Amino acid sequence: VQLQASGGGLVQPGGSLRLSCAASGRVSSFAAMGWYRQAPGKQRELVATRPNGSSANYAYSVKGRFTISRANANSKVYLQMNSLKPDDTAVYYCWAVNYYGSQYWGPGTQVTVSS
Repeated sequence: VQLQASGGGLVQPGGSLRLSCAASGRVSSFAAMGWYRQAPGKQRELVATRPNGSSANYAYSVKGRFTISRANANSKVYLQMNSLKPDDTAVYYCWAVNYYGSQYWGPGTQVTVSS
């Protein structure tokens, strides 16, 4: 399984970005996909996840601003980020977990929110 994220970059506060993640390999075994992030000096944290057949889960800090969506069965996951804040600056990681509990991570994409 491979996950490849794209769409990061530099954006001003209040702006928007859309992250995309494409998965390849045994994607049919995925039970959930989502996004985590890690800011400098901080632990990696959950941003949003979307389990198969269930509603999305969001970190409290991004609720109402970020939207996670999935497409093409298990092969793509997106994160629409609106009203971005400097505190959203981090490396964002695409994530997936299969029905056996094995987790997969993409290499990360940098999101910087700064004026």
